Amino acid sequence: MTTLTDRPNAALIVIDVQNNIVAEAHDRDQVVANIATLVDRARESGVPVVWVQHSSDEHLPRGTEGWQFVKELVQRTAEPVVHKRWADSFEETDLERVLADRGIGHLWVTGAQTDECIRSTLHGAIARGYDATLVSDAHTTEDTSEYGAPTPDKVIAHTNLYWQYHRAPGRTAGTQPTAEVNFKIAG
Repeated sequence: MTTLTDRPNAALIVIDVQNNIVAEAHDRDQVVANIATLVDRARESGVPVVWVQHSSDEHLPRGTEGWQFVKELVQRTAEPVVHKRWADSFEETDLERVLADRGIGHLWVTGAQTDECIRSTLHGAIARGYDATLVSDAHTTEDTSEYGAPTPDKVIAHTNLYWQYHRAPGRTAGTQPTAEVNFKIAG
């Protein structure tokens, strides 16, 4: 269990599922559909959904169409949005306060890009004392193999493999596919 005291609750974290970020993402439609399923399931279970939205002055200006969340995912007014400028969703954001205010110690992580913001946020969570479960079929990345990276399917598979076995003292990690996520027993 989390090393954070008095944090028995879980949250679904939806990272950077924005028009320009996932436009060319691997298996985009299926990943977005899986995230939509998880959002609905979290809401039905009373588990908070926390939205993370990236911006940068040059490549992803705030307020533009490319910066918006994809149309298939609808953020409700009562659900917090954390605005970020760095890969790790905790860096220079109010994410920790949002989670602390809700007694959250366990994160279910989804979104994009697997090899950047997902991995950074997972490691940032564990380093800060959270339990962090990566939903194995609810994260994606674009193809950057022309720059020497593995193809997206391999990036995703590798991230799932190493996070499945990741551990830290007093904290748990792991992966779980969308179909097996049960928010009612999470915590």
